[in-house]
Amino acid sequence: MLAILYGSTTGNTSDVAVKIQQQLGEGDLFDVQEIGLEITEEYDQIIFAIPTWDYGEVQEDWLELWETFEFFDLSGKVCAFVGLGDQYGYAEWFLDAMGMLHDQVVARGASVIGHWPVEGYEFDESKALTPDGKYFVGLALDEDSQRDMTDDRIATWCEQLKREMLQAA
Repeated sequence: MLAILYGSTTGNTSDVAVKIQQQLGEGDLFDVQEIGLEITEEYDQIIFAIPTWDYGEVQEDWLELWETFEFFDLSGKVCAFVGLGDQYGYAEWFLDAMGMLHDQVVARGASVIGHWPVEGYEFDESKALTPDGKYFVGLALDEDSQRDMTDDRIATWCEQLKREMLQAA
């Protein structure tokens, strides 16, 4: 069973979460502000969607739950990430929140799928990069500067995710 958890202030991340659910044709959608992290115990596959705010900050709905991660065991769960950020306005912190959330989830024992190539983005630094710097730890979206690319990126990533979920099962 697949859960898609998101936190959203302006609505961009919730819109993206809905598009991912529609593209995958499955998954239960949850706003973390309303449901909390306890829901992760009921699912084997989880997509976490998070925007980065200002200077590399975690979005407020996630921030309220941040300290509770330590109480959850995500061992055996397959997780993927979606990050939203502004690569030009905040080039030094592009998708940092996704990287920080990734680290929280991995520390709880989860396996991660859905890495996304860095080609096509312009940024200075990001906590959301894989160690080799060639990929983001999840789907990278910029609704400020590249909104016109979002639907194609979601479609491509969801196809990738379907293949990787089958392999992980």
